[in-house]
Amino acid sequence: MPASAMPVEFIAVIPARLASTRLPRKPLADIAGKPMVVHVAERAREAGAARVVIATDAPEVVEAVAASGFEVLLTSPAHPTGTDRLAEVVERLGLPDDAIVVNVQGDEPLVPPALVSACAALLANRPDCAIATAAHPIDSVEEFLNPNVVKVAFDAADRALYFSRAPIPFPRDAMLAAARTGQPPVFPPGYAPMRHIGLYAYRAGFLRVFPKLAQPEIERFECLEQLRALAHGHAIAVLRAASAPPAGVDTQEDLERVRLVLARTK
Repeated sequence: MPASAMPVEFIAVIPARLASTRLPRKPLADIAGKPMVVHVAERAREAGAARVVIATDAPEVVEAVAASGFEVLLTSPAHPTGTDRLAEVVERLGLPDDAIVVNVQGDEPLVPPALVSACAALLANRPDCAIATAAHPIDSVEEFLNPNVVKVAFDAADRALYFSRAPIPFPRDAMLAAARTGQPPVFPPGYAPMRHIGLYAYRAGFLRVFPKLAQPEIERFECLEQLRALAHGHAIAVLRAASAPPAGVDTQEDLERVRLVLARTK
């Protein structure tokens, strides 16, 4: 992954909602003797963040995080998105508009620190963009066609043109040939669709603007809040990662997998 020649100063903010439909009380799930959100904070610190702040809507998370020594803010429970929660953090911390804030998801205890720092460095080096994120190649048609997998298409400067749950860019000829012959579809030579990685670096000034932006239909239909930025003309730079980072935690099975991984590193 590309990195800037000099270290980039950034703040890592980790949204941590206690409510979760698939895995209740997820931020506090015990992994190797620590709450999951604390493992995420440790990865952010390893990435070189100048400051790591956990933003939660639950006093229980505040108590658990405070015991670990990390900074934590109790934020409003009414935020509709994680980005709105970051906007509150930016205001309460009084961050300057040019500060870089990296949103590290609270259910990603295996997030590679190098990916976090590279995303921050990308935004620092792209004054034309308000946001930076990341993507990696998709190597299976099944994943490409899965609506739970978010895809991204780029312009010539690696700015996002669109994010979608639909298969984009759509390899028309290959798909039509598969339909005519009844054979399973395959990617044509040179075709490399990209899967979006849910890691974002923002300029603090954009986070102040985001809650005031009207929600466009494309965001509502796709259920992808990054489309709000694109719909209102805010450019998103995309880092092309060579491979997928370790998966996050959405289910009990995911939690057990991560527990095994981290148990082996202790």
